[in-house]
Amino acid sequence: MSEVERDVMEYDVVTVGAGPAGLSFAIRLKQLKPDLSVCVIEKGATVGAHILSGAVIEPGPLDALLPTWRDNPPPICVPAGDDEFWLLSRTGGRKLPVPPGMKNHGNFIVSLGALCAWLAPQAEALGVEIYPGFAAAAALHDDDGRVVGVRIGDMGVAKDGTHKAGFTAGIDIRAKVTVLAEGARGSLTKQLVKRFALDADSDPQAYSIGIKELWQLPAGRVTPGRIVHTLGWPADNRIYGGSFLYHLDKDRVALGYVSGLDYSDPQYQPWEAFQQWKNHPTVAPFLEGGSILSAGARAIVTGGWQSLPKVEMPGALLIGDGAGLLNVPKIKGTHQAIRSGMLAAEHLAQSLDPSGFDAKLRASAAMDELRKVRNIKPGFKRGLWFGMFNAAWETLTGGLSPWTLRNKPDWSALDKLGEHELPKREYVQRSLPPRDRLQGVYFAATEHDEDQPVHLVVHDTSICIDRCTVEYGNPCTRFCPANVYEIVDAPSADGHAGKRLQINAANCVHCKTCDIKDPYEIITWVTPEGGSGPNYLNL
Repeated sequence: MSEVERDVMEYDVVTVGAGPAGLSFAIRLKQLKPDLSVCVIEKGATVGAHILSGAVIEPGPLDALLPTWRDNPPPICVPAGDDEFWLLSRTGGRKLPVPPGMKNHGNFIVSLGALCAWLAPQAEALGVEIYPGFAAAAALHDDDGRVVGVRIGDMGVAKDGTHKAGFTAGIDIRAKVTVLAEGARGSLTKQLVKRFALDADSDPQAYSIGIKELWQLPAGRVTPGRIVHTLGWPADNRIYGGSFLYHLDKDRVALGYVSGLDYSDPQYQPWEAFQQWKNHPTVAPFLEGGSILSAGARAIVTGGWQSLPKVEMPGALLIGDGAGLLNVPKIKGTHQAIRSGMLAAEHLAQSLDPSGFDAKLRASAAMDELRKVRNIKPGFKRGLWFGMFNAAWETLTGGLSPWTLRNKPDWSALDKLGEHELPKREYVQRSLPPRDRLQGVYFAATEHDEDQPVHLVVHDTSICIDRCTVEYGNPCTRFCPANVYEIVDAPSADGHAGKRLQINAANCVHCKTCDIKDPYEIITWVTPEGGSGPNYLNL
C-alpha cells in the first residue's frame, strides 16, 4: 500500500495540548518573541472540552503572565473563603485543623475548562494559532531521531481500518521545537518518555483518578468561596482517598472524589466510592433537591519530585502535568503548569533549543516546592494514620527529612483475589443521582463516531478471560468510571458457555485510568479522531 499523501504545516514551535501549561507557554513565548510562529493543537472539540480539575488556583503565576487579568477574570472565578477539613466515619465526621498547604486565603476557585477557554483568545490576540479538534497521533522524527513535529490523526477511518467516503489524511505539523503539554498520561508523552528513556533516573510516575460533578442547588444553600475537603470514609485505611466540595457562584457547587491508583484491593470501585461519599449524612442533605449540570473523570499525576522524568529530549520538551508537577498536599497543579510553561517559553526565547531546560526546571521554584512535600503522598501507602502523622512531620520540618520515600508503578499494586483481606465497606443505599456509570457518561456529554477504530487497544484479549478473571476478577470493569469494559457471555459455535471482553469505546471520557492501572500492562490508550470524547461544561 502506498504512503498516504499528507499536507504539511510548518511552525517555529508546535504545542500539544491547550491546557493551562500549553496556553501559558504560547502566550509567554509570543510576549517575548512576537516574530516566532507558534501553534497549539488540542484534541478536544473546543478548548476546555477535555479539561477537568477541582480547581482552586494560586494566582501568583497568572499575575506574572497576565498582570491585568483581574480586571477581566474568567467566567467562573470565585475568591476563596473559609476552609474546612474533615475526617469522616460512616455515620459522621470530625472537623480537623486545616493543613497549612490547604489554606486558601488569597486563592481563587475556578473552572479550569473555562479558564483555558478564557486564555485561548488572549493567546490568539498575540498571534498564536490554536486548532481544536486536532489529535496528535504520533511524533515525527528526522533521520537522527530528533523530534521534528507531530502527525495529526486521520479522519474518516472505519472500525475495520478501511477509508470511509469522507476520509481525510491527518496533516504533518513540522516545527523546530515540539512542546508537550498533554496533561497526565499523555499518549505522545508516554511514547517519547519510553523512546528517549526520560524516566531512567526517576521513580515510576504515580497517579490518582479524580471524578467530578458540577451541581445546581436550590437558592440560598451555597456560600460562594467556601472550600471543604475530607479524608476517611468511604475509603478504608489502606486506600488514599478524599473529597473536595467547592462553593461557586450562581448557587452552583463543584464536588468530586480522588482515589489514589496505588490501591491494592482488586474489588475497589473509584466511581462508587464517590457516589457513596455524596450520600454521607453530612453531604447528602446539602445536595438533595439539586441537579447535576456536568460530570467527568480524569487521571491526576501524583508522583511528585522523585518521579519527575527528564523533561527535555532532542527537539522537544515536557511541561505541566505531563512533566508531573502537581503538588499533591496542596491539591493544586495549575500554578505549577503556568509556571513551567512560562519557564519553558523564557528558555526557548533565548534559543530554539530544548537543551538545558531540564536543569533550569530542576533549579526553579516549581521543583523546590515539590521537593519539600516529596514524602507526603508516599507516606499514605502505609495507611491513613501513618500518612497523616508523616504529613505533619514533613510539613513541620519543611521536607528536610534525610530520606526520600519511593514510588512504585500503580499497575503493580493490585493484590490478587484471595490475597487481599477484603475491608468491611459498609456502603450505604444511594439515593442521589446518577444511578449508574452510564448515566454519569451522559452528563459528560461524550461523543465518538461508533464506526472508527477502537482507541482502547488491548494487546492480548485472551489474558482477560484466561488469567485476569481468575487472578484479579477483571478489575477493568470496576476501575473504569465510564463502563467502557464489560465481560459478556460469548457462547461458542457448538453452544458451550464462554466469556469475552467487550469494549464500549464510545463511553470513554479519556481519563486514562485503564492505561495506568491494568495489572498486565496490556491496555494502551491511543487518540481517537480529533474532536471525539467528552464535552465538559465548566469542569
